[in-house]
Amino acid sequence: MTAMQYFWRHPLAQEVREEGRVEKGVEMTLKILEWRGIPVPDSVRSRVETCTDEDLLELWARRAIQVDNAEDLLR
Repeated sequence: MTAMQYFWRHPLAQEVREEGRVEKGVEMTLKILEWRGIPVPDSVRSRVETCTDEDLLELWARRAIQVDNAEDLLR
């Protein structure tokens, strides 16, 4: 096995990829709200930014497309 193949299969590499997906989920959720002109209170921003659950971030991003206020994102 080459060093490159080993790297991509290493648990640390997997963790780095997962962190990147989480960061993108956080960024996308907040960007959608921003693009729609919806103010994001610090409490909502903090909750989104500290979330590490990819599935929940995806749900919130989908909700961000439809909600009228940021608090509804978390309901």
